[in-house]
Parts: sequence; structure tokens; C-alpha cells
Amino acid sequence: MKKAVWNKINKHHTSYLMVAPFMILFIVLTVIPVFIAIFYSFSSYNVMQQPQFFAFRNLFDNYLRLFLDDEVFLIALRNTFVFAFITGPISYVACLLIAWFINDLGPKLRAWATLLFYAPSLSANVYFIWQYIFSSDANGLLNTFLMNFGFISEPVLWRHDPRYTLMVVIIVQLWLSLGTAFLAFIAGLQGVDRQLYEAGAIDGVKNRWQELYFITLPSMKEQLMFGAVIQIAAAFSVGLLSAELIGRPSPLYSAHTLVMHMEDYALAPRFELGYACAIATVLFSITLGINQLVRSLLRRSSRG
Repeated sequence: MKKAVWNKINKHHTSYLMVAPFMILFIVLTVIPVFIAIFYSFSSYNVMQQPQFFAFRNLFDNYLRLFLDDEVFLIALRNTFVFAFITGPISYVACLLIAWFINDLGPKLRAWATLLFYAPSLSANVYFIWQYIFSSDANGLLNTFLMNFGFISEPVLWRHDPRYTLMVVIIVQLWLSLGTAFLAFIAGLQGVDRQLYEAGAIDGVKNRWQELYFITLPSMKEQLMFGAVIQIAAAFSVGLLSAELIGRPSPLYSAHTLVMHMEDYALAPRFELGYACAIATVLFSITLGINQLVRSLLRRSSRG
């Protein structure tokens, strides 16, 4: 067994050497920190003192505190799930459909359209734009529009009323969602063999929607899987967006997320890194579990 593995490495050593820099960075910057966070989640730790690990009978104290004593954590958990289960599927389908429509354009027009849709995910000033749109005074763009056309008689507190804050973050996240997954779908669509469509027409495929279902999607399984992973990670990792748009903390913690809750304990003035690591571990476990579930569903659908 070992000899076979070693022979395979020797045979493809050039490929392994090219992949090695990425793998080294991935292990050092992602894999190792994950295990360190899990390790410290069983301790009481701050930056001023050495970590104090709990006795075996109290090993899960941080996790018990999370689910039994931390009401804000439960609010953040609920908000994160609501946010993820709305933005994740919608953004995934939007990325796929927009990429599908763009794919039929000419090369130059397709390149400009791709840039147009991808640009919002690169914008550094997006928060300022949306803060102006959802400003809570009469000068806010949305309030001005609604008041001028008689939909409302007074300004709506979009970023200050707990009834609207999470909705605002969801809308902005959907606008930002055409990112890496969108580019992956564009690349996948470009790689579909055109002869498959000709063969499909002979076999009875009659319209573009049937082409999409019977030919296009089965031909880009890897891109669909990659896009699902990216969108799930983005949906569950929102934090900065909510903090910039709504504030930290948000009114009645109405837009508070797990990432924000983790940062609240990890940074000044608390520096409760052990507890923050427990939050990070819970978030990682949820994201990993949802990711595995979605990948399993995609595999089953592709087999069917």
C-alpha cells in the first residue's frame, strides 16, 4: 500500500510540487487554527494569563454556558440561521441563473456583463452606499422615494428599528452575493461540450430549460458543488456587513450574528478567548454539517 502511494507521488511529482504552496498555506492558515480553536474552547483563556483548562468533569463548561446561560448567543444563533437559510439558496440560484443567461452573450458583451455583476462583491465603499439608501431620516434615498410617491407619511427607521434591521442586512448580502461562485458557474458553463446540446435535440430536448436540467447541470457537477460550499460559507460567516450597516450591537440584537458574538468576546474589552473559541467551534460545526448535507443532496440529485 505504501509503495503504491509512493509510486503514485513519484509519477505525478510535478503536480504535487505545484499544489504544495497552496496546501502549505491552507494547512498553516486554516487547518491548524481550526484545531487550535477547538483545543482552547475547553479552557478559560485571555491574552494576559496562561490558559486554564477545565477539569474533565467541567470540560464542556464553555459550551454549557453558551446554550444554557447566554441569551444573546441564542439570539445570534437564530439570526444566523434565518440569514443563512434565506440568502444561501437565493444567492446560489441567482448566481446560477444569471451566469446561465450571460453565457449566451457574445464574448465581449459576456465579459462586460460578468464584470458588471461581479463588481459589487469587490466594492470597498458598499456600506456607505447602502447606509445612504437605508438612512432612517427623510433624506435617505428609500425613504425619500416612498414618501414622494405616498407609500409612507414619515421616515422608516430602517437601520434602527428591530423589525427591519435583519431584512436590510439580507438585502445587501444578496446584492453582494455574485462573487466567487458566480465566476465558477461562468467557467463551468463555458466548459460544457456543445455537441451534447445537438445530441439532446435529437433525443427530444425541446427548450432551454430542458437543456439546463438534462444537459447543462449534469455537465458541471464540480462547479455546482464548489459554488454550494462557497455560498454556505458566506451565508454563515456574515458579521462585518451587519456591524457596518446596523452597528455593534444592533438594536435589541436584532441583526446580531455568531461571528459578531464571537468577536465581542475575543476582542477588547473582554478578551475571553476560550469562550470565543467555543463560539467559533459551534459555528464551524454548523457550517461543516450544513455543507455535508448540501453536498450529499447534490450528489443524490446528480445520480438521479
